[in-house]
Amino acid sequence: MKWLWVSAVVLLLDQATKLLAEAMLAMHQPVPVVPMFALTKVYNPGAAFSILGDASGWQRWFFVAVTLGISLFLLNWLRRLGTQDRRIAFALALILGGAVGNLIDRLVYGHVIDFLDVYYGDWHWPTFNVADSAISVGAFLLILDALMGHKKAAAR
Repeated sequence: MKWLWVSAVVLLLDQATKLLAEAMLAMHQPVPVVPMFALTKVYNPGAAFSILGDASGWQRWFFVAVTLGISLFLLNWLRRLGTQDRRIAFALALILGGAVGNLIDRLVYGHVIDFLDVYYGDWHWPTFNVADSAISVGAFLLILDALMGHKKAAAR
């Protein structure tokens, strides 16, 4: 459980940046930062890539329930890891911090605040936030660890 500090850092950065975005950005008005990157505040009532974003409102509580379940699962997994499982622990802590960050948004606002906008020309990647980034990096690290584990097992 010593890795929960990583989750706490992700959670604090996520919530702080969302509060700044909420206070300083106008809805749907891009603020260019560098080429192909802008800050654009949007609200996402759905999941990743706005899945179920246009549903009638039931999705809020569905995603709250799913996120709570996943968070409890991740906490249990973290608790069971050995000291040698640092990469997995770091990945799980990133995912947990991001999940809780978006969970707080759903509970408090009824939607997730997104503001990181990557684009090329007229094409835009779905707008995201620090929590989404932590979840993505954590998932990538878990996949990498799984692939490396299979290579180690095959080498034996």
